[in-house]
Amino acid sequence: MSDESLADDGPQEHLEHLEPLGALGALPEYAERVLEVAELIPRGRVMTYGDVAEWLEEGGPRQVGRVMALYGGPVPWWRVVRADGVLLPGHELRALDHYRAEGTPLKEASRAAEGHVPRIDMKRARWDGGQRAERHT
Repeated sequence: MSDESLADDGPQEHLEHLEPLGALGALPEYAERVLEVAELIPRGRVMTYGDVAEWLEEGGPRQVGRVMALYGGPVPWWRVVRADGVLLPGHELRALDHYRAEGTPLKEASRAAEGHVPRIDMKRARWDGGQRAERHT
C-alpha cells in the first residue's frame, strides 16, 4: 500500500469499534482483491463500485462498497465511487481535497445541489482498468 494512501483513514469513522487495518490480521481474500484494485486506479481517475466488481469478475457493487467501508481506509478510497459521480456522503470535503490535488475531472454543482458540492465528471474521470493484463493475474 502506498504511503500517500496511508495518510488518510478514509470512510471508517462510523466503525470506531473496529481495529485498525494492521491489527485485523489477514483480510478476507475478496477484501484483499478489492483493495488491490483500488490501489491500481491512477491518480485523477476513478472506478465505480460496480466497475471494481466487474474487473474482479466477482461480487457486485454492494459487496465492493462493504469492503471499502470496512477496510478501505489505508488505500485511495476516494477513487472508488458511486456510478452517478456523487461524492461519498459524510466524506465529501476530504474526497474533494483529494480530487483537486490529483486533478480528477469534476462537474461544478448546480445552485440547487445540496451543499453545492461538485460531482465527479464520470465521462472524463472513469478508468476502465485497461492495464489489467499487465498488473493483475
